[in-house]
Amino acid sequence: MASPDSRQSAAAPVLDKNGVRLTVEDAVATVTLTHPAKRNAQSPALWRALAEAGRALPGSVRVVVLRGEGKSFSAGLDRQAFTPEGFDGEPSFLDLARGADDVLDATIAEYQEAFTWWRRSDIVSVAAVQGHAIGAGFQLALACDLRVVADDVQFAMRETSLGLVPDLTGTHPLVSLVGYARALEICATGRFVHADEAERVGLANIVVPGEQLDATARDLAAALLAAPRDAVIETKALLQGVAGRSYEEQRTAERAAQARRLRDLAGLGD
Repeated sequence: MASPDSRQSAAAPVLDKNGVRLTVEDAVATVTLTHPAKRNAQSPALWRALAEAGRALPGSVRVVVLRGEGKSFSAGLDRQAFTPEGFDGEPSFLDLARGADDVLDATIAEYQEAFTWWRRSDIVSVAAVQGHAIGAGFQLALACDLRVVADDVQFAMRETSLGLVPDLTGTHPLVSLVGYARALEICATGRFVHADEAERVGLANIVVPGEQLDATARDLAAALLAAPRDAVIETKALLQGVAGRSYEEQRTAERAAQARRLRDLAGLGD
């Protein structure tokens, strides 16, 4: 029987570089972190490849599954970033800290692009997470709409222990999922959140044994494809806008969205 990794790589990659592989099969794309020997530690080159994967998605893709090869989803930022030499061809983080404020801000904004496209309205993203998902790994899982996790998962936001803050877009979804007080406690202590707690507090949609992780993610992807695409897009937009709307504003948004759907179903759309 083929291994999960071999099944995922059966399709010819659309992109395969710097620890990121993108494959597409019909309406489902799979983005795989491919440095298991380093527990899929992250670097600026990997972030650029993730951003490129988002730009390379064909318009036919409706669901994107994010996964990591090996025992860990992602152990976070590669600590080489904090050495004086940094990565080959990259400014070290220490050099960036010594530079101009606008350059530092623009560089961090570029890094964040790897984490922003997963919540696009035209796709639903699913992170399949096993083992360690620490720091940048935790934030990458949080970047997705949904999370299927193995029962050995260990989430942790360890940035504060390094004297840093989570800056890869993870704070907004974390607070949205677990609330301010729990998010502060998780970030400030840097403690591990295991599978049972992750499911209880809303970080995980589904917890399964590790050997079932890939199959469960595929099953969820198939279920997400069952409804018509436009209905899913409208529903996702409605739910994403809840935090910024009052109850009455949400009622209005629901009516407008439903009117569009009814007109489309009646063949009266634009």
